[in-house]
Amino acid sequence: MPPSPSAPPSSSPVPAPSSKPGSQPGVPGAPRQEVPEGSTKLPDKQLDASALPADYPREVYTSNGGTVLNVRGQEGGCGHATAEAAQQDGTRVTVNLTELKGQTGQMCTMDIRHPVISVTLSAPLGERTVVLKQMR
Repeated sequence: MPPSPSAPPSSSPVPAPSSKPGSQPGVPGAPRQEVPEGSTKLPDKQLDASALPADYPREVYTSNGGTVLNVRGQEGGCGHATAEAAQQDGTRVTVNLTELKGQTGQMCTMDIRHPVISVTLSAPLGERTVVLKQMR
């Protein structure tokens, strides 16, 4: 029987699967479970998380020369965490963290997850303060 016309030729290379899912740089805003390799933890003095609930994660990392923030969010059940740089000026960057709810009438797990969400800045963070806010 001849090979299926939709089957790739046996000599074509097949990309190797990643050994660390979620550790490769992704699309900004796309959540992953691990902080990307090469990221640097933001010093506590540059983080203002006072607007977050007490049980919300407070982890921010920089990568790509300080132009990308990797922020630990919170989501549960059918929800999906998102983050956006809502304001950027010379002294601070405000990141809004939101959980988008799933469809109603859908069965959802009752778990809490803390994915890492990438946010692209218009300029390197430098010494600016990152302000985290939870949006409802």
